[in-house]
Amino acid sequence: MSEFDTIILGAGAAGMMCAAYAHGHTLVIDHTKAAGEKIRVSGGGRCNFTNLHTSSVNFISNNPHFAKSALNRYTQWDFIELVSKYGISYHEKTLGQLFCDTSAKDIIKMLQAEMTKAGAELWLNTSASDIAKTESGFCLTLTHDGKSQFATCKNLVVACGGKSIPKMGATGFGYQIAQQFGLKVTETRAGLVPFTFGDKVMAGLKPLAGVAVDCRAEAGGAQFEEAVLFTHRGMSGPAILQVSSFWRETEAVTLSLLPQVDLLSELRQQRQTYGRRSISNVLGDYLPKRLASYLCEMASVSGNLADFSDIALSALVEKLHNWQLIPSGTEGYRTAEVTVGGVDTEVLSSKTMETKDVPGLYFIGEVVDVTGWLGGYNFQWAWSSGWAAGTAIAAQS
Repeated sequence: MSEFDTIILGAGAAGMMCAAYAHGHTLVIDHTKAAGEKIRVSGGGRCNFTNLHTSSVNFISNNPHFAKSALNRYTQWDFIELVSKYGISYHEKTLGQLFCDTSAKDIIKMLQAEMTKAGAELWLNTSASDIAKTESGFCLTLTHDGKSQFATCKNLVVACGGKSIPKMGATGFGYQIAQQFGLKVTETRAGLVPFTFGDKVMAGLKPLAGVAVDCRAEAGGAQFEEAVLFTHRGMSGPAILQVSSFWRETEAVTLSLLPQVDLLSELRQQRQTYGRRSISNVLGDYLPKRLASYLCEMASVSGNLADFSDIALSALVEKLHNWQLIPSGTEGYRTAEVTVGGVDTEVLSSKTMETKDVPGLYFIGEVVDVTGWLGGYNFQWAWSSGWAAGTAIAAQS
């Protein structure tokens, strides 16, 4: 039998961060063959590790105030300081998003170095089962390379993420643990995920595959002004991924193309000088030509710009600023960057991430009903919630 002060289930961003601060005899396990796999592949291999503008408003939760405590006590500036301490060079890409200059592996090495300094052990290819509460903590069975052993711990930290990207090991195991102990889990769904459409809509969209355009996307009461990318499966790009976390089935997604352009005034001015040009070609000066052609076909407009009255131009512009589509669904957890929903925040302490009714049981990171926007916010939640739990555990000793 192995005895530990703390066992952390999951060697991802939140789990490793927690281990770096928990102190005592800490064990981190993961059923995959490598730690921090989602870190490694994130940001095109360079890891968008935080966002300069992080605050609680950048997160989705049934309790929008829950994340404030951890985020305010361990901020983006704290993590940036840690990154700088290890000499990891980084840059701001856009909208406050910070990326490693070289490789996401630098973040993983940094976290593992911090774990080592704290005296934590890391067991990979290891699964947990038969978890039970005891008077002094928890007991469970750990299986490594087919060999099982009994282990005990005072604190059990669940940091095994959500259901997103199952090919990288995501299973939803953390939700099962919560339900085992009678803890409420809110509805979960794929977030930061591309939209798919029915055959009729896709017949028109497929020729646009590879086309990207800036727009304002709106769904579920939220709107984001970034790029939309048309794909052979539907729509992706930052604006689409953002609103996907708010979207619900059967709802429409509204795209406002050229939101910063007074397009009606532009077209009226163009009409005075270039009235003999086709409406499709004129729109092609403002939008990708393939998209301009498709939109004219969709709006059933053709002919030269001079043939359009102010009323007709206004009607066309309105369609471009209020283009509504109803997705058939999303690509699901297969490609989703995060899972929306999770362990209900009502059962957790916002200060320590410990469950209120099961002493010594903690939930951190993506498994909790706190989901960040695209742009480094979810990693910051992992750092902040992991730190909150780790420091709370360390304070016990």
